[in-house]
Amino acid sequence: MSSTSSTGSTGSISSSPAPAELLTDRLRLRTWPGDDVAAVLAGEWSAGWAEDFPAEGDQVIVGLFADNPAWLGEFGHRQIIERESGLVVGSIGLFWPPGDDGALEIGYGVVASRRGRGYASEATRALTAFALTAPGVHSVAAGVELSNPASVRVLEKAGFERCGDGPEENTARYRVIR
Repeated sequence: MSSTSSTGSTGSISSSPAPAELLTDRLRLRTWPGDDVAAVLAGEWSAGWAEDFPAEGDQVIVGLFADNPAWLGEFGHRQIIERESGLVVGSIGLFWPPGDDGALEIGYGVVASRRGRGYASEATRALTAFALTAPGVHSVAAGVELSNPASVRVLEKAGFERCGDGPEENTARYRVIR
């Protein structure tokens, strides 16, 4: 993969020489190292993590990696690392592979101690742009509970537009189309 970049406040993205890492102004998005997967599964904590990482959602996703090995690939799940501190502060992921219609689902979470800094939107914007470079991917979508306005705002700030109601009551679907 070639290195790409664009500019913008907290919105620039570049890929490192290794396809496993994406860089934004304030974040690194790297694929999950095997040692970190093992630590989460064992209920252990690493010195390279924020004090409240992993959150419950991170634990759930890591528990599904064995049944979904593609989630650990180039277009899969990543850790969100705060560049300033070097600490893992959340995770974000693409639920690979895309559907027959070229749609790919994204999910994200930032630990409570780092919320309100725009990290989730910054990471979502970067991973979405990267996902849209994948062969056969035409859109990236996310479901959100309307009772969680912060998550709705994350998607809106990342360029997603509401495209309908979700399958469950009080949920909505958002997406970005290439």
